[in-house]
Formats: sequence, C-alpha cells, structure tokens
Amino acid sequence: MDASVLKSLREYLQYLIESGVQEIHVPRPSQAAPLAGEGRSSGQDSEGGKGLEAIREELGECTRCPLSRGRGNIVFGEGNPCADILFVGEAPGSEEDRTGRPFVGRAGQLLSQIIEKGMGVSRSEVYIGNILKCRPPSNRTPQAGEVEACLPFLKKQIAAIRPRVIVSLGRPAAQALLEVSKPMHQLRGTWQAYEGIPLMPTYHPAYVLRNYTAPIRRQVWEDVQEVMRLLAGCEDEAP
Repeated sequence: MDASVLKSLREYLQYLIESGVQEIHVPRPSQAAPLAGEGRSSGQDSEGGKGLEAIREELGECTRCPLSRGRGNIVFGEGNPCADILFVGEAPGSEEDRTGRPFVGRAGQLLSQIIEKGMGVSRSEVYIGNILKCRPPSNRTPQAGEVEACLPFLKKQIAAIRPRVIVSLGRPAAQALLEVSKPMHQLRGTWQAYEGIPLMPTYHPAYVLRNYTAPIRRQVWEDVQEVMRLLAGCEDEAP
C-alpha cells in the first residue's frame, strides 16, 4: 500500500479515536449513491455554474447593508456548482475577509477535516457558503437587517446548485434557513427541511474548536454520518 495512503488512514483513525467514535457506517456498494455531482450530466454542471455566475454578477460590489463599509472582500462561496452537499455557515471571519474565500481559517481547516476525514469526500466536491457575504465587526452574530439583505442571494445559490442535502453550521445559519428561533441544542442532529431539501443542523467548527471535547466531536461525527446515510440511499432515515 502506498505510504501516503497509509498516512491518510492513520490520520483518519486518529481522528475517529479522538472523537470517541466506536462504530463506523459503511454503505454496501449496491447502496452507494453518486456523490458531489457524480452521475449528473455536464449540462447540469454548466447550468449550475452559469447560475452562480449570474447571481454573483447580480450581487455586484454589494452595498445593501452597512457591512459593506468595513469589508475587505465579498465572500460569495466556492465549490462544485452541482454539489450534492452544501455547507452553510453564518458569516466570513478575518481570514475569509482577507482572501475572499469561505472557511479558510482555523475553523475552515477543521471543516476540511470533517468533510475529507469524517465524510470521505473531497472539499472540492462540496459547495461552501455563508448566510452573510461580508464579515461582521469582531465576528459578531449577524443582525436581522444584515440577514434580510443577504439571505436572498444564498437562497438563489441553493436553487442554482440544487444540492441533495444541506448541512447548516451553527445556530445563526440554521435559524436563518429554517426561519425558527429554536436553540441549537434542539436543532442539532435532527433532520429538518429547507424548500424540500433535507437539512442537517450541526455545530459550527469554530464552536467545536472552543469546546474541543470528545462528546462535541462525537456529535458532529454522528451528524455527518447521518448525512452520508441519506446520500447512500437509506431513505428510511431521511426526514
């Protein structure tokens, strides 16, 4: 076996051990469903990409809320334009504001591990975005007016991508997409739906970093495994 494969396997197993995982769900080959656009036509891929380009053009150099005055870059989102899995956070942080890319700081590195080690999917195969396209001062929670101005663009992105499942990261993202005021402990780990699309709320990677305990990591692991079960065709576990 190639040395790089062994290294990746060791890292993956260590990740599972640290997360307190005792059981791994491995779908049978006959159950496996296409991931992240596999099996979709190139025409659909092109359509999704053109749709996102049109939305970005419509967004322009947005000044629809006061956040525009303090931003470095708009963080539109990135990934596969016909991804099966769409991750939605609340807003860019300092590193994202600097680069114009979502989830590239410490929380982004953890999200990449969750996607690639926890779900066995390349980050490039999913799509990642936020409720807000501009960074709030000091990374504070998005305000109602900011969400009202920015959320329509995310909704258009979702319509263009047409993901099979959405994973919301943290309370603000879940509440905005679901239009609820429930606390995170009531939402996390339970299947919801956005416009008919299954939605799994889980903790934001930044929260996991602040509360880096085995129970929290295990809950995130359980949430992403539920997503993979859905994508593997286990319809009885879907909402």
